[in-house]
Amino acid sequence: MNCKTASVIAAHRERYELLCEGKIAYGRLKTSAFYNTAELVEFPTVGDEVEIIENCTGDSTIVKVLPRKSVFKRLNATPGQPDLAVAANFDYVFITMSLNKDFHVSKLERYLAVAWQSGGTPVIVLTKADLCEDRDRYVEEVLKVAPGVNFACVSSVTGEGFEGLEPYFAPGKTLVLLGSSGVGKSSFVNMVLGREEMLTGGIREADAQGRHTTTYKQSFQIPEEIYLPDGKVLKGGGLIIDTPGIRKLIVSEAQQGMQVSFEDIEELAGMCRFSDCKHGKEPGCAIKEALENGTLDKKRWRTYQDMQREEQFAAQRRKIMEKKLEKKMSKRKKY
Repeated sequence: MNCKTASVIAAHRERYELLCEGKIAYGRLKTSAFYNTAELVEFPTVGDEVEIIENCTGDSTIVKVLPRKSVFKRLNATPGQPDLAVAANFDYVFITMSLNKDFHVSKLERYLAVAWQSGGTPVIVLTKADLCEDRDRYVEEVLKVAPGVNFACVSSVTGEGFEGLEPYFAPGKTLVLLGSSGVGKSSFVNMVLGREEMLTGGIREADAQGRHTTTYKQSFQIPEEIYLPDGKVLKGGGLIIDTPGIRKLIVSEAQQGMQVSFEDIEELAGMCRFSDCKHGKEPGCAIKEALENGTLDKKRWRTYQDMQREEQFAAQRRKIMEKKLEKKMSKRKKY
C-alpha cells in the first residue's frame, strides 16, 4: 500500500482534484473510511491535507482527512447528513459583499460570527466600489457591527482598494472568499490572478439576487506579482480559495464566534439580575432595558436569537445522527 499526503485543490461532487508531490492527481473517497463508520467523519474540502492510496493508472483513494488548523462550515440542507465544510486550512476569511442591495447588516453579522468560529481572521471586502456613489453609508454600517475588523472597498475593474489587501496575499498565507452569488468573487479572483480564470456574472438589479458562476470550490496560486490596472504592482505568492455563492448562511456551529462577534450582547446578558434570565419578562433584564432605551438594536438582537436557535437545532441534529450511526453499526456487529 503506497500511502502519500496530498492537498485538495478542487472539490467536485464525488471527485477531488489533488496536488501530490507537485503533480495534479484525482481521488475518490474510500467507502469504508467515510461511510461505513460509527462516527461522524469529516469529508474533504478545498484546502485540506489528505492521506491517499496512490493509483498511477486512475483515481487515487482518499482514506483520511488530516487535522485542520481552520475550517468554515455550514449546515447541510439534506436531513441526516453531516455539516458541510466549505474550506479548510486558511488564514483569512474574506467576507465579500457588494456595495448595493446585496449589502445587509444581518448577513454581515452572520458571516462574522462563523468566520471567527472557523479559526481564520475575518476581513470585510466591499466590492464594486466603482459603481457606488454613497460608500460612506456602507462603511458606517460596517464600523458599527465590526469594530476592529479590517475592511476595504475595492473595484475589480479599476483596481481601487487592492493595495490595502496586499499583506493577505503573502507567501505561505491562504485566504478564502465567502459571500453571496454575484457579489464579485470571481472578478476578484481574476483581478488577483491577472487572467480570466473564472466566469463572471452579476447581480440582477431588480432584486439584488446573484447569478451563480462558481459551481464548485477550488484554490489558486497567487502570482508573485499582482498587476493593477493603474500600473501599480503588489506582492503576492499565497493561495486564494474561491467558493460557490451562499444564498442563505444557516449556522451549524458558532458559539465561540458569536462570543466575539456579539460581544456587546454577551456582556449585557451577563449583567442581568438572574443568571438564567430568558430576556423576556424577568425583572432586572439588561437586554430588555437596552432594547427599550435604544442602546441595543432590535434587528441585531433578532439576528443573535436566530443564530442561537439555529445552532441549537444543528447540535440536536448531530446527536440524532450519532445515535443512528451507533445503532447501525451495532446491528452490523450482530451479523
